[in-house]
Amino acid sequence: MTAGGGCLTWSKPPRVRWHEHLVAAYDSVVGSSLTVRSARVEDVAQMAHVNVRCWQETYRGLMSDAVLDDPGFLAARERFWTAALTDERYRENRAAVAERDGELIGIAMSGPPLDAAAAWTRQLYVLYVYSADHGTGAGRALLEAVIDPAESAALWVADPNARAHAFYRKHGFVADGTAQVEDGVREIRMVRDMQHSR
Repeated sequence: MTAGGGCLTWSKPPRVRWHEHLVAAYDSVVGSSLTVRSARVEDVAQMAHVNVRCWQETYRGLMSDAVLDDPGFLAARERFWTAALTDERYRENRAAVAERDGELIGIAMSGPPLDAAAAWTRQLYVLYVYSADHGTGAGRALLEAVIDPAESAALWVADPNARAHAFYRKHGFVADGTAQVEDGVREIRMVRDMQHSR
């Protein structure tokens, strides 16, 4: 899927390499109750739960209820995240989680672009934060945990999704005029060049 208000794309999975200095910076900005850290295999069940709930919050009315309420959806997401965090094919990916009081409230993942000819160096595949936690800084911390602010990047985001579009514009992404339909949801591509700074 895409990088919607709470979400992003759900293509290729990740391995966990990312910038620990970003975690320290955001721990002080966001507050001690929220931690952003590298995802671990033991997080898979909670990551799948965040993934499913965010899809239900974000895509209800845009996607078929049969997809969103499929009894096998959670198990499918668990398989996805297990592969994302363990399969050697995804060693270049970065995955992060946002945690408060031992419970995950958000997840993110980036990786190399699927298109070898892409003009950007990273693709944001997943960025989900529970709607109740929008505006807390979790989304920004997750974004910067998986994509360095200096890296050129691209993402797909559901359209319409005004809140997500505004969030990504705030972080230097602009729509490039490319659109697609995936799982019945129209998505637009947003890109950010390397000159972006916070």
